[in-house]
Amino acid sequence: MHRQIAGKLTNKVTKWIVLAGAIVIVGLTAPLNAQLVDVQNNEASSWLPESAESTKVLEELTGTVDPNDIDTLVVYYREGGLTAEDLAALDEHAAEIAKVDGVTDEGVLSPNGAEQAGIPVKLVSDDGEVANLAFTFNFGSDGWLDIPDAATEVRDIAQIDGVTVHLAGYGGQAADASEAFEGIDTNLILATLLVVIVILLFTYRSPILWLLPIISAVFAYMISGGVVYLLAKYADLTVNGQSQSILGILVIGAGTDYALLLVARYREELRRHEDRHEAMGFALHRATPAILASAATVVIGLLCLVFSDLNSTAGLGPVLAVGVAVTFLVMVTLLPALLVICGRWVFWPKRPTFGSPEPTGTGFWAKVGSSIAPRPRRVWVVTAGLLIIACLGLFKLDPSGLAQDEQYTKEFDSIKGQSLLAGHGLADTSNTVQVVANTDVVAAASDAVSQVDGLGDPTEPLDIGDGRSFFTATLGSDMSSTASFDAVEDARDAAHAVDGADALVGGGSAFYLDTKMASERDNRVIIPIVLVVVLLILMILLRALIAPLILIGTVILSFGAALGISALLFTEVFTRIGLFEVNEGFAHTDPGFPLFAFVFLVALGIDYNIFLMTRVREETAQHGTRKGSLIALSSTGGVITSAGLVLAATFLVLGSLPLVFLAQLGVAVALGVLLDTMIVRSVLVTAINLDLGGKIWWPSKLDRDGNEVTSPGDVSEQEKVSV
Repeated sequence: MHRQIAGKLTNKVTKWIVLAGAIVIVGLTAPLNAQLVDVQNNEASSWLPESAESTKVLEELTGTVDPNDIDTLVVYYREGGLTAEDLAALDEHAAEIAKVDGVTDEGVLSPNGAEQAGIPVKLVSDDGEVANLAFTFNFGSDGWLDIPDAATEVRDIAQIDGVTVHLAGYGGQAADASEAFEGIDTNLILATLLVVIVILLFTYRSPILWLLPIISAVFAYMISGGVVYLLAKYADLTVNGQSQSILGILVIGAGTDYALLLVARYREELRRHEDRHEAMGFALHRATPAILASAATVVIGLLCLVFSDLNSTAGLGPVLAVGVAVTFLVMVTLLPALLVICGRWVFWPKRPTFGSPEPTGTGFWAKVGSSIAPRPRRVWVVTAGLLIIACLGLFKLDPSGLAQDEQYTKEFDSIKGQSLLAGHGLADTSNTVQVVANTDVVAAASDAVSQVDGLGDPTEPLDIGDGRSFFTATLGSDMSSTASFDAVEDARDAAHAVDGADALVGGGSAFYLDTKMASERDNRVIIPIVLVVVLLILMILLRALIAPLILIGTVILSFGAALGISALLFTEVFTRIGLFEVNEGFAHTDPGFPLFAFVFLVALGIDYNIFLMTRVREETAQHGTRKGSLIALSSTGGVITSAGLVLAATFLVLGSLPLVFLAQLGVAVALGVLLDTMIVRSVLVTAINLDLGGKIWWPSKLDRDGNEVTSPGDVSEQEKVSV
């Protein structure tokens, strides 16, 4: 039945129907994909759950403090001290900046303006070298899109000969973040496609064949982006810059992987069938179950992210799951149609002619299998031992969070401004704690918070209605630093201890702290869920218990080794060679980094084991486990290695974005994928299969006799190429 369906998808008529249908669908979804950036939600409220204390503060202050307010600072610096003329120019700049679209009616606070109004805020450093202006942007819900132009206008206004000017505060950070994600919907995809094209040219050694997987991958990206746009616009799916960047990488990488597997099986069948339509029918019938199992594992693994406390992570799962599901459908419909439409010539100069021998039977991976076969136990014990040693690098991994000057791989303008403020004793007035309490005891809450180290004097409480009031206090440390987190926790302890206050403490640092806490909870909860789900899928797929447990164990070992090596690269290599401009190198990681790396490495890493083990099971029925393992390795080794190189290279493209989190994620996933394809799948799993033989299929009755391979010669050339 499956073979009949596969044949009907690619016969002489339906191949054209499939192509026409794909073109129509892309024509409808491509314009929506181009608008995906318009439905991004990068606001703080879209990241944290409603239960977070900082989220509750945002909700209570909605009627008083506009959540779209973006506190911004213009920082001026002259070595040796700002002159009187410089300070006078700041007043002129304040008046001009107040006229910029998006600046609120409160205007711009300058040092002279604050002094004349009796506002107790320090805007000039004691050494006179640094001063700043303070104001608020508000562009409504479109702030992410509108702030870059406004930021450029402000910078143009605030120019003084001999004075260095930086845009800092939330506004500066938002402008820098916008720059970091600029062109994400085109530049990142183009870079990824270029990397994939180079690898496909090397893999296929054909000037033409690479076009078909690339065309199919682009179609998959366009369609998935359009579907995600519709879900974001009409089904309340959360999409942000982070999820969009990973979506493109994953779709192209996974799509190319599926294409490599299908094309390799199609090429095998072309040597066995004279009619290419018949060959594709057999190829689809035999390759699609493995591709489906792989895609389903990734999709279900990603959907486990919906159990995350962080809204951004919970939204990421469905976004990427949609991308993988669409990619699977495109690669088993459009790509086969394109291949049979083009015919055998597309493989030129190495056309797989009917009746020609299958080269994988005597290729590199066949020789690897032959070298493992005599002493498989020694091979897997040594390999596992080396991976365990690599896991020791985990002791160098510090997921405590990234300070502001650690979040980017280069020094952005806002980071330079923040450094000047901190270095010259000026507080970032945009970095505050916001305390909401019952009005009748808000004074007591203010007194309690005023005793907390690291906080400035609280402002006068403001009534916000319903018997509630709020006040703020400026934090003197970096917004996402441990010192700020400690101050927020101390402020919460102090405010919560006031009887009858029902106090809540929020603000920028509180948001980062709550994000860190939610990430740590997600690590503890979601990682076990993903493991259980993947294990169940493998048990259903392989109809066994031992083999799935072995595969899960090897993937966990691969994950630990990848993170261990990555941690050593971050702390001992990148920081020493000055690969990036970050001040503190890669000494720390985002709290969500372990979870993201785990989900991608387990979901994607298990792919290659699925590709291998489904072929092992297929061959076991005819040749036994040990012979089947060698045949499967020789048959799938080349294509799986190529697939791993493609996926590793595409994730490394994330490093082209100036974000430390994505650079670290790209490095870790790329390392893990390479370990899975080059070592875990090819050496470790194969050696364990050869050592245990038919025992891996327990409690299934498959290969109960446990056929032995006493020497590589036990596997004939005919057996190696048989299907």
